[in-house]
Amino acid sequence: MTARTAFSLCVLTGRLAAAVLMLPVLAGQGVLAGYAHAEPPPGAPAHAPAQNWSFNGPLGHFDLAAVQRGYAVFAGVCASCHSLTQVQFSDLGGMGLTPEQVAVLAASWQVAAGRDAEGHLTHRKALPDDALPKPYAGPDAARAANRGAVPPDLSRITQVYPGGADRVYALLTGYAPATPHAGVAQPEAGFANPYAIGHRTAMPPPLRDNAVAYADGTQPTAQQEARDVTTFLAWISSPHADDKRRLGVGVVLYLCFLACLLVILKRRIWSHVEK
Repeated sequence: MTARTAFSLCVLTGRLAAAVLMLPVLAGQGVLAGYAHAEPPPGAPAHAPAQNWSFNGPLGHFDLAAVQRGYAVFAGVCASCHSLTQVQFSDLGGMGLTPEQVAVLAASWQVAAGRDAEGHLTHRKALPDDALPKPYAGPDAARAANRGAVPPDLSRITQVYPGGADRVYALLTGYAPATPHAGVAQPEAGFANPYAIGHRTAMPPPLRDNAVAYADGTQPTAQQEARDVTTFLAWISSPHADDKRRLGVGVVLYLCFLACLLVILKRRIWSHVEK
C-alpha cells in the first residue's frame, strides 16, 4: 500500500467517524425542531396578544397616573382576595405620592394589633412602615373562602407569571360570556378563560364598568380598569425600573462622550506622525 493510498484511507475513515458522531446531534436537532413546530399541549393557556405598554422597551417609563388608578382598582377590587406581602405602604410613595399622602393612604387600611385581655384580635390604622395586610389569616381560610383555591400573592406577579403583563391583562379581560355552555354558570367547575391553565380559573370575573371611582375623572370601564391595575402590578413587580433605565441611558451617553474624547486625544497625539 502506497503512502498516498494510506493517506486517502485515513481521510475516508475520519470522515466516516465524523458522520457517525454527528448522527446524534442531527437527531437531536430534528427532535428540537419537532418540538418547536408541535402544537401546544391540550389545556395550555392561549398566547396573550401583545399590548402597547408605556413601560416596554429600554426607553419605556411608567405612567404614574395609570399606576395610581391601578392602585385604586387593587384596593377596591383585588385586595379582598389577593395580597401584596412584599410591599409596604411607604413603597407606594414611588408612584408620585407625598409622605403626607402616603400616611393618609396607609391610615385607610386596618392592620392587626395583637390581642386584648380577653384574647380577641384587635386592629389599628396602618402606618407607612407597615406591610399591606393579608386578606386571609392563612391558606386554610383562603381555601374556605374560594372553593379550595388560594389566591396568589401579586407582589411580583408580572415577573413570575408566564406572559407577564400581557397575559395578566388578557386573563382579566378574556372571560367567556356567562352562558351555561361556557361553564361560567357552574362556579365549582371554574370560570371559562382561554388564558388560564386548563382554560378555567377559580377566580370569577373581577372587573366591571364603574367598579371604582377614579379621582382624575377617567371613565372606569372594565377594559380601562384592567389596563390600569396591570400597570400598577407591573410597577409593583419592578418599582425601580425607571431609575435603572435612566441610569442606563446616562451610562451610555457618558461612554459615547468618553469615546469621542479618546478619538480626539488619539488624533492629537498622533497628528505629527506621517502616514
